[in-house]
This record gives sequence, structure tokens and C-alpha cells, in this order.
Amino acid sequence: MVYKIYGPPGTGKTYRLISRARAYARGGTPLHKIGYFAFTKKAAGEAKKRMPAEDKKLPYFQTLHSFAFNILSLKEDDVMQPYHYESFGKKLNVKVKYYDRYNKEESHFLTCDNPYFQLIHRAINRCVDIREEFDRGEHNSKEVEWSMLDHIHKNYLEYKDKKKMMDFNDMIEMLLKKDTKIPEFNTVFIDEAQDLSPLQWKLYDKLKEKSKDIYLAGDDDQAIFAWAGADVNRFINEPAKEKVLHKSRRISKAIQEQSEMCIENIVGNRKEKKYYPRDYEGNCEEIANLDQVDLTEGKWLILTRTVSRLLKIEEQLKKKNLYFESNRGKSVRVRAYKAIKNYELLQQDIKLEEKDIKDIKEYTGTEKFDLKKDWYEAFQNIEQEDKDYLLNLIEAGEDLSKPARIWTSTIHAIKGGEQDNVILSLDLGDKILKAIKKSQDKEDEEHRVWYVAVTRAKNNLYKLKAKMQRKGYKLWQTIVYLKVLKGHKKNKSEDHIIKNFIFNHMNLYQRMTFLFFKAML
Repeated sequence: MVYKIYGPPGTGKTYRLISRARAYARGGTPLHKIGYFAFTKKAAGEAKKRMPAEDKKLPYFQTLHSFAFNILSLKEDDVMQPYHYESFGKKLNVKVKYYDRYNKEESHFLTCDNPYFQLIHRAINRCVDIREEFDRGEHNSKEVEWSMLDHIHKNYLEYKDKKKMMDFNDMIEMLLKKDTKIPEFNTVFIDEAQDLSPLQWKLYDKLKEKSKDIYLAGDDDQAIFAWAGADVNRFINEPAKEKVLHKSRRISKAIQEQSEMCIENIVGNRKEKKYYPRDYEGNCEEIANLDQVDLTEGKWLILTRTVSRLLKIEEQLKKKNLYFESNRGKSVRVRAYKAIKNYELLQQDIKLEEKDIKDIKEYTGTEKFDLKKDWYEAFQNIEQEDKDYLLNLIEAGEDLSKPARIWTSTIHAIKGGEQDNVILSLDLGDKILKAIKKSQDKEDEEHRVWYVAVTRAKNNLYKLKAKMQRKGYKLWQTIVYLKVLKGHKKNKSEDHIIKNFIFNHMNLYQRMTFLFFKAML
């Protein structure tokens, strides 16, 4: 029997899956007959912790790629790592950089900044020929040309063959060819199923053949990996006994209203569902810059659509002497901070280990220390900008050994995260603006991306206006026009949103046009 659980943000779909897995275990199902496949290694590890058993007794709580890796008895040396791609790129004079070494989530979609490799991996995930993927036209034609793609692809296949290595997707393809190795299960759970690619759906089909019960959990509204080959339509259309979770324990009423505005713009395939926020009003407002919020108190998550915008915001945070973290680490030089604290211990006549003294020498540039000098004067081998930043943070009373209150991230990198206060930059970027014009599917996916972004906020959402309005996400204007022009019957809260939008976000010409069409209906 196949069961499908739709879990809008904060409704506890993962908790529901694990509760069912625990129930099977209590009912006598052997633990090695339960398969639990998560989107990331981190999520799989969290699921293991919540089971009433030791890790070694839960062999199939992992990602689908880890499952293939273990079933095939592979070693790490058998699989392409980020540095292999970078090395291969150098040989062809093609710049390739993978960010997975900084990816704490360890998702099964490799995050590569090279458009050729993005297209190659997407073709594999979609189970299509490289030429067919190219002909879809989803890439930037100024960045990718067929002759170069064909050249890289052929050399990539030769490189793997010569090195006797495979990539992540090859592992699943090989397991599908050796499907007799796939064990039989009493029950299988697959979380975040909306993000499975056609290649992974093929593995799902094999698991379904070998399982008595199978549970799919996900939310098509949060399907944001189509760019990497994910197939949300397969999740929506998969025949199953369905259940929608209706109560969110995360988001406030204001956040829920904003999130619905994103989703109601989707034109294509979508599962209609209604869920309710927790009993807290919350707040949602637009800001023109970071000075309009007090970042010195509370916990914050700052989200952007692009890496370039994120880096600019991080520069602003440093200028404001704010301590923050991202997937790349802390905003301060951790080693330098540790050396500072150890230097201060030396000033108190506290003995240090040799390695700590060596670190201090590296920053002072001297073999002997004048402990009458404070660290700021003594530490000469550190850039002035970094030194000033460290000084200001320390004087402000920040404990830089602890996690920062502020976390910065792109929207895609934070999926699954949440925070009390979220600042969401509405800048889109030229590449994204061009991409969403190519098809309705691309436009729908973009609305899902912003839905995910909005629903990371638990209490308060601050929408940071785009630097150029025409290059910002325009979900608010779209939904207001659609609701009124289509004769949508508004409730009081929606009427308040519409009035607020008209008088705070439209110029005089827009207001006159809007009210004219409203009067005509």
C-alpha cells in the first residue's frame, strides 16, 4: 500500500513519518526491514536519533545515494569528489567549483557553479540524452554552446572510465542494473519526495516492488530543485492514499497570509491544500534598508535569491560591526579570535600549550611577546579591516566562540531551516529574470522558491526592497490584481492587505488604473 503525506511548512510531516516508523518497530517489524530515506545526511541522522535503537541497528536510515553506495559496497575512492571535478576542469581549461564541502546539509544535488556541469548532471537526473537536455533550452545560451558541452561531456565520461570512478548519479544507475541486491522491506519511508528526480523515482519504483507499505512525504509547494532535475509532477500524480496535515506549529498568521500570495500565482500542476497557522499574529512589512530593523537583539535569518546579493549584504553587516554566520562559517577569523583570547591568558600568567603559543607568534610576527601591549597593538600580521572588525565585536561584548544570532543564506541553501525573524531580499538578478520567461514551469518554480523563503519565518518577516524595482520579485502586485480583477470574494484580512498594497506600494497612475478596472467589473 502506498501512502502520501502532504506537509505544508511546520505541520510536522517528518515527525509524522518517524512516529509511523516507531510504531512499526513497536509492532514487531525488524529494524533492518524498515527503510527511511531522507533528502540529506543530516536529516537521516536526525531521524536515527529519534528512533528507539542504536545507529548500527538502523542500517537503512540514510539518503538514497548512501543506500546505493552501501548496497554496492563502494568506497569513497570509487566516487567523484568535488576536488575531482575541479581537477578535471583545469585539464580542459574550464573553471569548475563545487560548494558541497561547505554544505552542512549534504543534499544529493551537487551545487556546482559551472553551467556545463549543471546541464550534464540535470540530464542524468532526468534520464535523458545530453543533446535532448540541451535542446530543452533551459540554460543561458550566452553561457553554454553545444560544441563545448559535447566536448566536456565526452571527456567527462572518458575521465571517469580511465579513473575507474563514478559520480553520485552513477551509483543509482548501477544499483538499478543490479536490482537483485536491493533488499526486501516491510515498510519504506521517503521524506521530501517532491524533490526526487526521475532517476530516483526509478529507484522508488524498485523499492515499491519490494515493500509491503511505502510512505511518501513532501509538499509540492516546496519543490525548488527542478533546476537540478527534480520531478514534482511525479510526486503529485503518484497514486496513493493521501493525507494533508492542516496545522502548522511554526508560522504566524501574518506569515501564512504572505506565503499564500506566492502559491496562488502558480498556474500549473498543484495539489490544493489548506493549512492553518499557529495562534500568533506576527508581523510582515517592507523595509528599504537594514537600518530599519534592530539587528542587535533577537535571532535573525537573512535570505537572498542570489549569492552576489548575499555577499553584498554580508559586507553591510560587517560595516555595521554585526557578528553573523553562514554555510561558509563565521564572519570572523576564528583562529585569530582564539589567538587573541590565548594572548590575554598569557597576560594573566596562565600557561599555554606550545601549539597555542605558535598561533600567537603567527599573528604577532615575533618570537617573544611584549605582554604590556594589548592584542590590538601586538597583532601585526592581520589585515587592518579584520582587526578593527574583531575589536569592535569584542568591545560590544560578543562572545565569538558561540553561534551567532544572525545567519545569512541563499534561499536554496536554507531549505528546512527556520527563525523567529527573517529578512528577505526581493532582488531577483538578471539570469533568473531571463529564466522565468522561458516557460510557465520556470515561473511556477520561482513562486515556489519564494514560498519556501517566506515560510522560513516563524514570527516576523521583513521584505527588503529590491535595489531596482523592475528586478524585484513582484508577487504582491500580481496577486492583488488577480484577486480583484477575477472577482475574488475577499475576507477582512485580504481586504486589509489589498488596501495596504494600493496605498503604500502603488504610484498614482497605478492606483488610478487599478480602481478604474475595479469599477468596470
